[in-house]
Amino acid sequence: MAHYRASDTKREQFRRYLEKAGVVDSLTSVLVALYEQQEKPSNALEFVKQHLGVGGQASADTEALQQEVMDLRQRCSRLAEENKDLKTRLQRYEPMSEGGTTAD
Repeated sequence: MAHYRASDTKREQFRRYLEKAGVVDSLTSVLVALYEQQEKPSNALEFVKQHLGVGGQASADTEALQQEVMDLRQRCSRLAEENKDLKTRLQRYEPMSEGGTTAD
């Protein structure tokens, strides 16, 4: 009976570990998505792999989002540089007063 208890304890610890790591939620959401498919895919395992991102293959949505992030970072960098340039140009025409505001 002691062997059974030890095995139960290990199983419960492992279950908590999976829950804490988000594995249970991820698997549940993928299985729910599979269940809700009107037309079931011919290869359920491929469906699960695709939705979990197994094998390092990013879905089209993920790739599009990654590209959008890169584009937005570049745009942000360009705008920050433009902002810096405009502030420099503005200071030539409106020098700062002692209080830190522009002179009127």
